[in-house]
Amino acid sequence: MDLLTSISAKDIVDILIVSYVIYKLILVVRGTRAIQLMKGILVVVITWVISIWFQLSTLQWMVNQAFTFGVLGVIIIFQPELRRALEQLGRGKLFGSRSSSEEDQDVNKRISEVIRAANYLAKRKIGALIVFEKDTGLTDYVESGIAIESKISGELLINIFIPNTPLHDGAVIIRQGQLMAAGCYLPLSENPFISKELGTRHRAAIGMSEVSDAMCVIVSEETGQISLTMNGHIVRDIKEESLISKLFEELKPKAKTNEKNPFMKWWGGRSNG
Repeated sequence: MDLLTSISAKDIVDILIVSYVIYKLILVVRGTRAIQLMKGILVVVITWVISIWFQLSTLQWMVNQAFTFGVLGVIIIFQPELRRALEQLGRGKLFGSRSSSEEDQDVNKRISEVIRAANYLAKRKIGALIVFEKDTGLTDYVESGIAIESKISGELLINIFIPNTPLHDGAVIIRQGQLMAAGCYLPLSENPFISKELGTRHRAAIGMSEVSDAMCVIVSEETGQISLTMNGHIVRDIKEESLISKLFEELKPKAKTNEKNPFMKWWGGRSNG
């Protein structure tokens, strides 16, 4: 009771601010290598606590050295992530929120470029596998491929999957508005009920959707059909309007799931133009 009465309004505000900062930092590093760094720091902290508790002087000295030189190592190794966080802070994106129209436009652009590339590849029966990362981080799979970290464009996607080029094998992984990597290796599904007609590309897409909440768009090099996988299921030869609608529904901010899909109107205007 004394503890509760000793907490002032200033303490509550202080706790709320720190909690909000930590929450925003977690959102920035989610799905990046920094997540592994945080796990490593947690292990070091636990080791430090144990060394103090049991008075292990040598172990405590080693952990103190790790703390001393670890800060510099973190700055050097994770310079890209730190730069991205500082850039977002400078643009006001780290602690601010964007309007729904801006977020919808980003999703529209992302889907538009992928659909354009998929249609081009499908007409020419060029195989492709495009993965959309959602809440489950796919950093391990990103690191299995060749880092690109570029803005999404239909031309870039087309060039990646052109046969006999260095990156045409494997999958492309998209994280929000960025094409993270190409030539990525995905886990193959071991579901015995999958049709025997489906090849490695389709099995990899299904496997990816089984171990994560990612969505995968597949272009078959045998038939030119476009398919979509999600939650361990595959929709083969999906129609363009259905594909656009499903991608927008799943990729737009969850708080806006009840709003009317503005992408279909935008896409229709492009097609008629």
